[in-house]
Amino acid sequence: MTEQVNEKSHQKTTLAGGCFWCIESAFNCVNGIISATSGYMGGQSDNASYKQVCAGDTGHAEVVQLQFDSQVISYREILEIFFSLHNPTQLNRQGNDIGSQYRSEIFTHDAQQEELALQIIAEISQEQLFDDPIVTKVSPAVIFYCGEDYHQEYFKNNPENQYCQAVVSPKLAKFRKTFVAKLK
Repeated sequence: MTEQVNEKSHQKTTLAGGCFWCIESAFNCVNGIISATSGYMGGQSDNASYKQVCAGDTGHAEVVQLQFDSQVISYREILEIFFSLHNPTQLNRQGNDIGSQYRSEIFTHDAQQEELALQIIAEISQEQLFDDPIVTKVSPAVIFYCGEDYHQEYFKNNPENQYCQAVVSPKLAKFRKTFVAKLK
């Protein structure tokens, strides 16, 4: 017996929270995530490559575009995971990764996503979950530029990479403990 797929429940969201390797690795483990694709969004250039984006010349952020099944995981749950994976109080950086390409931004694909993103940011701010103010931007989604092939599933394919060992691996370990009930 094959499982019925309801494509009407498939949605898309695009998130920027520092290095896309961390965000993509975590979401690839989550039930209801159909795909997590690393790429670039939010810049002024008509093209975006890793070299250009890292140089800070295009204004793009490193992002992960998620396809998800809203009958399995809600947009709210995705944003709750997102805010646990990075520090939304750091402007144009995440830890030692510095530059606007590492900013915290939620690119919304419809009015409902925008409304919920702003609501969650207000809730987090009101609850004072962080010592500093939230700087996460909420913007309408624009052109998504898929990242180079070698960036897709980077952590899975390069677990011995020094950056992966020092940054991605500890974040994933913490994430897996916190969200064990949501894992595939």
